[in-house]
Amino acid sequence: MSDFWTRRGRARVRTLRAGGFRMREKPGCCDGGPEGLHPPSDDDDDDLVDIAGATLDFSSTDDVPPLSSGGYEEHRSRAGMNGNGPSNLMDPLEDPVPGLGTYEDFNTIDWVREKSKDRDRHREITKNSRRSTAALLHSVSDAFSGWLLMLLVGLMAGALAGGIDIAAHWLTDMKEGVCLRGFWFNREHCCWTSETTFQDRDRCAVWQTWGELITGTSEGALSYILNYLLYIVWALLFAFLAVTLVRAFAPYACGSGIPEIKTILSGFIIRGYLGKWTLITKTVTLVLAVSSGLSLGKEGPLVHVACCCANILCHLFTKYRKNEAKRREVLSAAAAVGVSVAFGAPIGGVLFSLEEVSYYFPLKTLWRSFFAALVAAFTLRSINPFGNSRLVLFYVEFHTPWHLVELLPFVLLGIFGGLWGALFIRANIAWCRIRKTTRLGRYPIVEVLAVTAVTALVAYPNSYTRMSGAELISELFNDCSLLDSSQLCGYQQPANISETGVGNSLADRPAGPGLYTALWQLALALLFKMLITVVTFGMKVPSGLFIPSMAVGAIAGRLLGVGMEQLAYYNHDWLIFRGWCTPEADCITPGLYAMVGAAACLGGVTRMTVSLVVIMFELTGGLEYIVPLMAAAMTSKWVADAFGREGIYEAHIRLNGYPFLEPKEEFEHSSLAVDVMLALLTQESMTVGEVEALVENTRYSGFPVVVSQESPRLVGFVLRRDLVISIDNARKRQDGVVSASLVVFSEHAPPQASDGPPPLRLRGIMDLSPFTVTDHTPMDITVDIFRKLGLRQCLVTHNGRLLGIITKKDILKHMAQMANRDPDSILFN
Repeated sequence: MSDFWTRRGRARVRTLRAGGFRMREKPGCCDGGPEGLHPPSDDDDDDLVDIAGATLDFSSTDDVPPLSSGGYEEHRSRAGMNGNGPSNLMDPLEDPVPGLGTYEDFNTIDWVREKSKDRDRHREITKNSRRSTAALLHSVSDAFSGWLLMLLVGLMAGALAGGIDIAAHWLTDMKEGVCLRGFWFNREHCCWTSETTFQDRDRCAVWQTWGELITGTSEGALSYILNYLLYIVWALLFAFLAVTLVRAFAPYACGSGIPEIKTILSGFIIRGYLGKWTLITKTVTLVLAVSSGLSLGKEGPLVHVACCCANILCHLFTKYRKNEAKRREVLSAAAAVGVSVAFGAPIGGVLFSLEEVSYYFPLKTLWRSFFAALVAAFTLRSINPFGNSRLVLFYVEFHTPWHLVELLPFVLLGIFGGLWGALFIRANIAWCRIRKTTRLGRYPIVEVLAVTAVTALVAYPNSYTRMSGAELISELFNDCSLLDSSQLCGYQQPANISETGVGNSLADRPAGPGLYTALWQLALALLFKMLITVVTFGMKVPSGLFIPSMAVGAIAGRLLGVGMEQLAYYNHDWLIFRGWCTPEADCITPGLYAMVGAAACLGGVTRMTVSLVVIMFELTGGLEYIVPLMAAAMTSKWVADAFGREGIYEAHIRLNGYPFLEPKEEFEHSSLAVDVMLALLTQESMTVGEVEALVENTRYSGFPVVVSQESPRLVGFVLRRDLVISIDNARKRQDGVVSASLVVFSEHAPPQASDGPPPLRLRGIMDLSPFTVTDHTPMDITVDIFRKLGLRQCLVTHNGRLLGIITKKDILKHMAQMANRDPDSILFN
């Protein structure tokens, strides 16, 4: 076996005489998509995530040291880095070097090391708490700091979400008119105190359209044309400001943010993605993008905003600032906060984080997520951005219970949602790939303005596409009362009911001219929304997908609901309606069908199930309609999974080449670890200068350490960043360390010539217990190890002898190859 890997290694690696390093040639990297190649750079993910195969040899004498003293001992305190007897020089563990143990950008964290660091820190605090009152108080404050951080995250995210809701509502209304009492009022706030008659209840004297303000009348072609033109101008202005601010100040502020949040929570580091500039830019541009009328929502970006808040606040607490694994627990809770403030659904937010976003979700994170979501929801309720004194976004109050027969149309809506979700994912990914691989991607401002112009031009004539997504969904969820002036309630009035009506519950009625007009407009709106959302999601502006997906489903559901209602009205003697639907009864509720359709389409696109149902009943207050929602959500997931198991966020993760191991995906192939690993070779001892030359000429993020070339038994693993920081620090702070100094990882310093430079001892930065598998370990087990432990790399051995190394990226490449995809697409684009 060793001879085989030696021969294979010589074919694949380039030898550098650098103290035991051998490495393979660097492959090309993708740029802008799986098909494009670009030369490697310092910030390239391929360079940083690919922990390639070089090994360090710390054999210091002609005789191979015994294993008991060569590297398998437990680490003990040492005199110093310099090997010439007792010294006061710094040891990497006793006096940690600044930056040691940290990670570079576009790198993957070591979950095991981070959790081990936190356990050691906690044991130290617990031990010291028994010694003094001050240490006990420090222990209490350390335990309470997590809850305090959750409180701050909830307050900050709730306040920002309330401000975003108010500003977006104001700017959306500004496209159509202005309040004479004060331009800072949106239409609803402007007309609160307006006194109008019942017949003019939809008009407001203190709110005027732009055409009415300029021409003095709201009637006529001139006023309509002015309103049309100014609507387009405002939309283009808002979109231009949004894409320009994103491009100038924070490119990471574009898009939904959920695919990147999922990747970060899995252990990947993207510096600046959760920074203060990204938070400020995303908050401002989210308001502008939503107000421009584009087919997007603010729910996904609010998850990004909440995670930015959490990441910034983590720097106030040492244990979260210095531990990447602990910080990701906070980010998981922040994702729950984002959904909580987006929909007013704290329980659904926690389940969303658990089901859809989080990679590591321990029980204490569940409790803290619930607390943070509660605080955020309370903060949002205190601000009252919707002006209805309710937390829910789309409050419904249906007066008719659903019947068992209606499960069939609910399942049909689930089938539609699954088909739409699968179609949308494929179409959107195809369009995004075109954007990445053609000249279109070079002109994001032009693309955004073009899509905005088309959206505004087509949307304005149709009242259902002109209104905002949230307003449209609220209209479609509405249960018609006798006094409702909506076109969707344009039924023929029965002769035996007075104009004022009695109560809110009405028997099913035949459709009138107003309803037929509304249905045609809704059908056109459905086609427009389905097409325009495909090209909108993924542009260089903040863009969420929840509201557009729900709008598509709500339109389809309302159309089906009205059809069922009219079918029951004209055919109440049919077998399926007999016994429960009489001519005088209110049998079918079209608003319920809209609600079920919204859940079905959102589930088809995102593949959410449990969290989706909880979000929907929290969103609407319709607790008694859980069963229809469950039926539609499960059906949509089954249908969509038949065409592909990836949701929209997983598809974008794969499109962008993020190093993400999907925990829901099963590895169904029978390969072994030996089929995936990279072969390694060893050489002789090495000096500081040779190590520095090797580090400068390669971008591998870690190196295994072996006993010697003759006895390549594994001793430990050294991270590239720790190696660089330790050598730089030794050159600056210690005397005698020069390029000719030997780098030693053994327990005891080797004998040196009297006139030679002292060796540089770096055993303290070496991981003495790296994870290993044998060459015959099945790959499905290896993949599970990487998923459940969050490993960056795993070493492959045969009878204790080092054979090679498997990295997270190697596994992703292997899985892509097994799925007949381009393995070089696993890059950070």
